[in-house]
Amino acid sequence: MIFVIRWIDVLKSFLTVVLLVASPLIAADVQFTGSIRARAENWRFFETPNRDDQYRFFAYLLRVSAAQQRKGWAWQFEVAQPTLVGLPSNAIAPAPQGQLGIGASYFAANGDSDVAGIFFRQAFVDLKRPSDSFRFGRFEFIEGSEALPKNPMLAAIRQQRVAHRLIGNFAFSHVQRTADGVQYTHTSPTTTWMAAAFRPTVGSLRVHGGDNLDIGVAYGSMTRAMPNADARLFVILYRDHRDVLKTDNRPAAVRRADTDDIAISTVGGHWLAAHGNSEVLVWGALQGGRWGSDDHKAAELDLEGGYHWPTPKKPVLRAGLFVSSGDDDPNDGDHETFFQMLPTPRIYARFPFYNAMNSTDSFVQFSIKPTAKVTLGAEAHTLRLSEKNDLWYSGGGAFEDNSFGFAGRPSGGSDELARTIDLSADYAPNPKTTMILYAGIARGGDVVRSIFAGRSGRLIYFEVTRKF
Repeated sequence: MIFVIRWIDVLKSFLTVVLLVASPLIAADVQFTGSIRARAENWRFFETPNRDDQYRFFAYLLRVSAAQQRKGWAWQFEVAQPTLVGLPSNAIAPAPQGQLGIGASYFAANGDSDVAGIFFRQAFVDLKRPSDSFRFGRFEFIEGSEALPKNPMLAAIRQQRVAHRLIGNFAFSHVQRTADGVQYTHTSPTTTWMAAAFRPTVGSLRVHGGDNLDIGVAYGSMTRAMPNADARLFVILYRDHRDVLKTDNRPAAVRRADTDDIAISTVGGHWLAAHGNSEVLVWGALQGGRWGSDDHKAAELDLEGGYHWPTPKKPVLRAGLFVSSGDDDPNDGDHETFFQMLPTPRIYARFPFYNAMNSTDSFVQFSIKPTAKVTLGAEAHTLRLSEKNDLWYSGGGAFEDNSFGFAGRPSGGSDELARTIDLSADYAPNPKTTMILYAGIARGGDVVRSIFAGRSGRLIYFEVTRKF
């Protein structure tokens, strides 16, 4: 803890020097804020002989920010300092097992068991008018989070089940993701228009974040607000120029010979509506373009609904079915696996050994607030591969220029991936402090059994976040 406090003092001093240098442009009403999030993770990946498939590690992410609101404009500057301690050094097996959980992924990205970094996480200026805003610089970009509904029930579902699906900040990771670019927003009483163009930054798994990736993204959306409904149409243009080996179901020799860019267009939308204490969500997207030398065409559909009991303990029961397309033939010149691009995967895969590519997920969720400060949650998922001739995918997208960002394991000729059950308890003793205890258990199906010696997996973690 002394080390953490020392870093807070160092970062505050650094920001003070920057602000003194820039004093002709600013006044004394600069707001300093920050947070520290610490988490201890206990992983038991599917059993792999002669490898550390069970391990623990500790990490924290310190963020310190300076911001100021002026008439017609605003700015924010933020520094991040991630630290990871005790990463497993023997949790990476030869293919097809690969990296045994996210601890192994951190080790592969950073090359050591104990690592720390510091970098500029955000640095942007907002120009504001009554109906328009223009942002440029380095900032977080989370698709699906623009123009949240005024209805509290719909706003919660929008944040929990719409935002971060295809582009997010990888909030669960101890480094996270930002973007360098521009963003324009126009608002009216019922409609919000947004356009953005950016390049994602190195981060997510690598503690030395901040540099640009050789990837370009353009995003546009229209969000329509109604008293008891919320709708959005969006388009995403994604271009990956990196010279890395693509992850797909083609033979390795074919993939190594394919050095062409990935250029994908995604068109989609969502409809979220409430009727009394019930709500329903429909989310879908179509993709087309080029996957290197192959044509790309894919689709994704999510149907969900829930009931919110109007009692003080606020119990909520939700269920849904999510399906994303997979590729049924690696040799036909068509790539049909839905590409998730740059998501925050853990929101939709709470035990993140899988993601939303070539995936069919039927699930049930339940939450309740026994007290004003405590929220309890539980989920159960049945996971299948949409196409058994495709791969079992995992990962959260590009985070460096030297690796693709998604991993893939063979199906073993089956589509039965796993069943998962997880429990969580969130406790907020005050507005600035949150504690989370999570436990997830997976029972692997025939896909897992064809690769690993054991079918049981587990993730337990305890997390504390303190704002200051």
